[in-house]
Amino acid sequence: MHTGSCLCGAVRIAVRGELPGPDACHCSQCRRWSGHVWASTDVARDNLTVEGADHVRWFQSSPRVRRGFCGTCGSVLFWDPPARASLAVAMGVFERPTGTTLAAHIFTADKGDYYRIDGDDTPQEPTPP
Repeated sequence: MHTGSCLCGAVRIAVRGELPGPDACHCSQCRRWSGHVWASTDVARDNLTVEGADHVRWFQSSPRVRRGFCGTCGSVLFWDPPARASLAVAMGVFERPTGTTLAAHIFTADKGDYYRIDGDDTPQEPTPP
């Protein structure tokens, strides 16, 4: 079981099972939304429990995806494509240890010009997998 919360604690999550290797998304939408790079792990909806879901606010960022955040403190929490059986949960909400490591950098062709991605051997994908 992996647990975590937003900054103020109004939204708490629990995930049953292991966390899949997260990806770091460098696209312009994720950078604007998170303030830098969005690191998340895909979690099966059936394995996720959310306490304080009434505090989650949703922003429809595209026709197929909505983004969830805490309406009290603003912490970014979820990247949710409702048609899929899983959703992405922000790695920053989890308490340590997570037991996982970064699996990929995605949308690297769209990354910000103010930083470099080097120094690790994590795969880099210019566009999504």
